[in-house]
Amino acid sequence: MLDQSLQFLTPEESAEVDKALLSSPEKFLARLTISTAKLLRVIAADTGTPIAALTAVQITQWFEQDAKLKREQGVNASVLKWQGEELE
Repeated sequence: MLDQSLQFLTPEESAEVDKALLSSPEKFLARLTISTAKLLRVIAADTGTPIAALTAVQITQWFEQDAKLKREQGVNASVLKWQGEELE
């Protein structure tokens, strides 16, 4: 499982994106992509599957398991720390 110290986007990485000659939407997409790459590494490690071989089903199941951990054991037990209700 994920080391709790993992940050999906570090301040240094965010600063690198800020320095890039990109539009605001492109910067958002760059940040999202960097974060996604890190999360995919976690999912691949948890499932024992190479990143390139991950399927939509495996990724969805991983999210379901992480959400179940959050519901049953609290947000600190899950990888993704956000509260889903706040995103709606």
